[in-house]
Amino acid sequence: MSRNIQIKNKRAKYEYEFLESFTAGIMLKGTEIKSIRLGKASIIEAYCVSENEEIFIRNMSIQDYANAGFVSHQIRGDRKLLLNRKEIDKIVKKLKNKGFTLIPYVLFINDNGLAKLDIKLCRGKNTHDKRQDLKTKDAKREMDRIKKEY
Repeated sequence: MSRNIQIKNKRAKYEYEFLESFTAGIMLKGTEIKSIRLGKASIIEAYCVSENEEIFIRNMSIQDYANAGFVSHQIRGDRKLLLNRKEIDKIVKKLKNKGFTLIPYVLFINDNGLAKLDIKLCRGKNTHDKRQDLKTKDAKREMDRIKKEY
């Protein structure tokens, strides 16, 4: 591929504490992959759910493909994630515990041209955790600024 597509959920790192990471394929229909390759997708408001021992992503937005003709896809539909059975069982078991959630973090196109989704099993951060992260980030930025001056 001439262009590296990576659509990130930047808010997730601020809102959640990451515990475990998985890479999943996405079951797409028709023109969805073409829209993703053009970078016309968003996972900021998306989340993952488990239904009938399968994992789905909800609220992921893939815009219409301009050259699609009269047949197009749903902009915000449920899309099945393709994982190994062991991974699915592990995720479903963890999601039953209170406080755990599955968040999409990065949507990318791999070397074979397939759309992949990096999903994180995480726990929501408390307000004081978020403040602490901001303090550390500001301190690091300040140290980098001071180093550049000298």
